[in-house]
Amino acid sequence: MAAVLYSIGGLCIKLIPWGGMAINGARTAIALVVIGLYLKTIRHKPRMNMWILVGALSVCGTNILFSIANKLTTAGNAIVLQFTAPVFVILFSVLLFGKKPQKLDLAACVLVLGGVLLFFIDSLSAGGMLGNILALLSGVSYAGVFMMNDMPDSDPISSVFWGDAISAAVGLPFLGYETEFSHNTLVPLLVLGVFQVAVAYILMVEGLKTTPPVTASLVSGIEPVLNPILVAVFYHEMIGPIALVGAMVVVGSVVLYNVFLTRQAMAYTTITKERIL
Repeated sequence: MAAVLYSIGGLCIKLIPWGGMAINGARTAIALVVIGLYLKTIRHKPRMNMWILVGALSVCGTNILFSIANKLTTAGNAIVLQFTAPVFVILFSVLLFGKKPQKLDLAACVLVLGGVLLFFIDSLSAGGMLGNILALLSGVSYAGVFMMNDMPDSDPISSVFWGDAISAAVGLPFLGYETEFSHNTLVPLLVLGVFQVAVAYILMVEGLKTTPPVTASLVSGIEPVLNPILVAVFYHEMIGPIALVGAMVVVGSVVLYNVFLTRQAMAYTTITKERIL
């Protein structure tokens, strides 16, 4: 459900004639109100420590980088490059928690990075290239979002709250440069703040309580599929043919990785049950 709500981000950002920083500042300010009300309802006071701050910076980085990238490259490029997050989840798991990657993990990394290279080949203009780089960096920060629940003494919903607070504080000053505040601008902005940021993050935090970070990042594979489809249908923006191949490689690699991982888990469960019997 979180991934479905995240997928409307590309379209809504394209529909708003503002700069990426202004859009992100306004949408996270709206989200901050919604999440604040949610925290008050569940009687959860926002906490802060080093790992909660790491999670907050991951949320903030993902919000800002994705918003700017959507203005500098196609929505399809932005979301698929952000979908490299599972690769960085695996990498961070090795560096931070000493989890040794399996051959399947490494194979998935190679294929995903190969798909990413196709995006850069298909976007050689300065603007497109910069947008692609920022989208890829948003994949790095997005990996941190998926790992919030695994961080020591973590509190994911507090990380989301402080991440949105930082995003709003950094982005709101950029509203002073904007002049368009019509109905067509404010409606998609409200949708972004309430649903694409606030409700989506709340759903993700709840989902992460029972879902491992790599699996969660792979389940979100519906997002890079829906996002460019919505933009193509309602905004008539298409990604290039080479980038399209790259998208198929990235999404296909991650989906296959998830399938093989699930089969391994089922086989292990079956063998364990047989030994017990």
